[in-house]
Order: sequence, then C-alpha cells, then structure tokens
Amino acid sequence: MKLLFSRRHHIGSWLIRFVTWSEYSHVDLILDDTQLIGAIAGDGVVLNKVNDRLAISSKAIVMHVPVSDIAASEAFAIGQLGKQYDWLGVIGIGLKRNWQEDDKWSCAELVASILAAGGQRPFDSKFYHRITPQQLLMLNFEKIRVK
Repeated sequence: MKLLFSRRHHIGSWLIRFVTWSEYSHVDLILDDTQLIGAIAGDGVVLNKVNDRLAISSKAIVMHVPVSDIAASEAFAIGQLGKQYDWLGVIGIGLKRNWQEDDKWSCAELVASILAAGGQRPFDSKFYHRITPQQLLMLNFEKIRVK
C-alpha cells in the first residue's frame, strides 16, 4: 500500500506540525495512482484525486507499507467514506485524553486502521486515538519524496 504524507502553507497545517513535532500534517491512503482516501477536517472521510492533494501541498512524500491483504485494507477504507472528521479525538491528542469517537476519524487514525485491516499492525489498537502522521511517518518503510 502507498501512503501520501503532505503539508500545506496553512495555519492549520503549521499548528499540527508544531504540536506533533512533524514535518507533515496530513496522511492519506493512495488507492491507485489517481485517487486517495483520507479524513479531512470539515469534510470527513472523502475520496480525492492525488493530483489535487499535491497541487495544494507545499511538500509531500509517498511511503510504501507492506500489508498482507490489500483488498481487505481497501474495502475497509471504502467502507469509511462519508464518515465525519474526529474533532474531539484530535483535541484529545493535544490534551492527552482519549476522546476518539468510533464513527469518526482523524487522518492518522483512519490510516492506522486501514493498515490494520490489511494485516499491518505496527501499533497497539488501544493507542489508535493517539496516532499522528508523525508516528506513521516514523515507521521504517521506503519513502520517496514527490514534492
């Protein structure tokens, strides 16, 4: 599977990077070379075009993550389309509280769960409410800068 990590010239992106000590503020799952699924503040879990995400990004990399069941990961991801963004979960990260809501997602919560659905479980599921793009980025998998 491929993950797209990105950042923007935007106050929200800067704030996320500052709070999480990360070079990137957002992560999506790349479904194919043209589409991705991600949890977007204000929009929830949506399908977007890779080129549209790259067009608004100031910096981006792709990370290749091996999963044993790509079909299961993609089916799980597609099943999350339309769910809301997890604002309380994101605020909880900053306050060190588990306010994650089961039917809502932040970008990193969603991607960690997508990987787990395909058999790649680098994190204990009881900590998914604390996963940030930085923690996913720190996984030791191949990364290629695309912007």
